[in-house]
Amino acid sequence: MIRSILVPLDGSPFAEHALPLALSLARRTGATLHLAQVHVPVLYVDGPMLLDDSLNRASLERERAYLDALTQRLREQTKAPIHPVMPIGGIADELIEQARLCAADLIVMTTHGRGALSRFWLGSVADELIRHAPAPVLLVRPHDGPVDLAAEPPLQRILIPLDGSPVAERVLATAVAVGAVVQAEYHLFQAIPPVPVFGYDLDGYAVAGTDVAMLEQMEADALAYVERIKESLQVQGFRASARVVIHEQPAVAILEEAKACGCDLIALETHGRGGLPRLLLGSVADKVVRGAGCAVLVHRDACADSALAEQGHERSTRRQVPSGSRGVGILP
Repeated sequence: MIRSILVPLDGSPFAEHALPLALSLARRTGATLHLAQVHVPVLYVDGPMLLDDSLNRASLERERAYLDALTQRLREQTKAPIHPVMPIGGIADELIEQARLCAADLIVMTTHGRGALSRFWLGSVADELIRHAPAPVLLVRPHDGPVDLAAEPPLQRILIPLDGSPVAERVLATAVAVGAVVQAEYHLFQAIPPVPVFGYDLDGYAVAGTDVAMLEQMEADALAYVERIKESLQVQGFRASARVVIHEQPAVAILEEAKACGCDLIALETHGRGGLPRLLLGSVADKVVRGAGCAVLVHRDACADSALAEQGHERSTRRQVPSGSRGVGILP
């Protein structure tokens, strides 16, 4: 169930393109919509780095006015609770902290923005949230047109790439939670890479080929696997379909399938293992997010949180400036 949605903003119209989908989900689920715009203190260098108080105050007031105005516009569009907040500090760290504080079930953001302080782009803020935030990240590709807050973005067909492993299946619960509110259809998909077989010809030269029998068995096993998951979804009353293909490049196969099937969302796990190579940023998941023409839901293996905790990762308590607050203050 989706009860809390976090939407990172940077003051740009590009970042606002995440709002129609976030609003649609909030309307349908009654979830609280948390708007987070991080204020980065304005510093100048004169020997040591120092806080420029006048510029900082002006920047803070401008950002707060923007967030107040946006919040008012959103409240005119929905009865769902909206909670704006302006934390102070580093963008990625503060957004991750906000996701924890509001117990976010989902983070909805654009793949990039054009704010004065940062650009949301993989390798930067979005990448950090996917890797470390305590909630799945739903990435929306922005466009150049105006943002229609009253729009209901289509979310009728969800593509779920799998690799035969239980880890990759962990995305299913989140994908179903998102799709259930609009009665979406789930399309299960697995790409089987051909297995090369090496040998030698009569003259002793190395040659490579494909073990057809092995490939056919792998394809049959994969089809039985996705069909089994499809049937489990159908038993629960969901619409579902399944398909297996043989393809040398899993990311390309996923993108081609999404386009061919007219999918509105691709939902994948970032730590899958099995027939499909590891779905990690920098690999399949990264290529899918960068190449997809639709929204992408990225779910991270919970084991990543345990590994992070074992490393003793701690974040200091930071002051926040709620939108509409009179007080202005910055912690160094």
